[in-house]
Amino acid sequence: MEELTLTTPALLFSAISLIMLAYTNRFLAYAAVIRNLHDIYLERKQASLLRQIKNLKIRLNLTRWMQIFGISSLLCCVLTMFLIYVNQQIIAVYLFGFALMLLIVSLALLIKEIQISAQALQYHIADIEEHLEK
Repeated sequence: MEELTLTTPALLFSAISLIMLAYTNRFLAYAAVIRNLHDIYLERKQASLLRQIKNLKIRLNLTRWMQIFGISSLLCCVLTMFLIYVNQQIIAVYLFGFALMLLIVSLALLIKEIQISAQALQYHIADIEEHLEK
């Protein structure tokens, strides 16, 4: 196994930072949509709005966990760099591997969230098609 250097975990900084920015944008967008749907629901009390709110709640929770795993990955990368700096190479290697696993979990949750998002859009398309048929 090659020796882990400070630059190896540092390479993930830009990738994780961009991923976290995307996750945060998703989170903020969901929050805005939920607030909007909440106001509409209080006015109309439509069952279809409840389905949308339930779907958004699931997506919001997934995004929160994506952020938690992504931030944890970044934190482990920083700790890895510190361990390399203080010559604790073996621990650093295992911690960096753990950081990569956390990032993998975060990205897997993103895949699940995208699937749920696509399903939500299918609901909207079905509603439009049903309305057009009438």
